[in-house]
Amino acid sequence: MILGVCEWLSTKTQFTAKNIRILFVLLVLLAGFGVGAYLILWLVKILSKE
Repeated sequence: MILGVCEWLSTKTQFTAKNIRILFVLLVLLAGFGVGAYLILWLVKILSKE
């Protein structure tokens, strides 16, 4: 995706970036939660850089 959240999250977890991207797409298609979760994780990523 655009903001680098999946790649950042893959470094924090044991999942690959590809699997995380698939999860976000499924969340968007099934429940619409993916967009909100993606934006929240983007904010966490930005704020955690020190």
